[in-house]
Amino acid sequence: MEMRITARKNPLLQQVKKLFSSRKERETAGLFAADGTKLLQEAVRFYPGLDTVILSDGVDADVPSHVRLIRVPEDVMASISPMEAPQGAVFLCRLPQKQPLVAGKPMLLLDGIQDPGNLGTILRTADALQVPVVLLEGCADPYSHKVVRASMGAVFRTPVVQSTWEEASRILRDAGVPVAVTALSDRARDIRQAPLQEMAVVIGSEGRGVRPEILSAADNELIIPMNANCESLNAAVAASIVLWQMQQV
Repeated sequence: MEMRITARKNPLLQQVKKLFSSRKERETAGLFAADGTKLLQEAVRFYPGLDTVILSDGVDADVPSHVRLIRVPEDVMASISPMEAPQGAVFLCRLPQKQPLVAGKPMLLLDGIQDPGNLGTILRTADALQVPVVLLEGCADPYSHKVVRASMGAVFRTPVVQSTWEEASRILRDAGVPVAVTALSDRARDIRQAPLQEMAVVIGSEGRGVRPEILSAADNELIIPMNANCESLNAAVAASIVLWQMQQV
């Protein structure tokens, strides 16, 4: 059933703004918010937790009958959308249940990836190449609107697994999956010479790299060959190279 809201101070619209801005609010409400007509199409196709769709007047979308649909004037949409030029679609989804970590080969682990754009790009690439990803401590919220947007809907198609390093290392060790880390060191092995298809590879944060406790526990250290004058790569670029190399047999 379609409803119409014209008041900017409507409680639902106020909640939407909080969901866009606060991880705590998302976790408390069990909901996350996203923006855009393309992302809405992806959520309709792939995400069973689509809960509420808010559309501007004049914007059409294929909304399932069981999903709450709300119409608002354009100025009201502009007041709740985080985008400078709103596309006229904001929607709410239920947060998924925690996904268990299941050891596999290959697998990518992310340690402290805090930039939403980088995290979303990594999730998008991993989804495209069908490599499981695990988010360790310190990563950005995968259900923030910036990550969801950068993932281009990957969070709707592929469940996001979050874990502590302690839990992940135990599960991988018990399954006999070797752990490798990307690191700038004399001991690091060229990724082209390593069997990445058989490994769980850890990518570290943009600023500090992989945490010392992970580095010391790793079975292998890997390096992406590059111009000696270049200090490092963007975390999303490094992850994309590793993910691609995982596909090479």
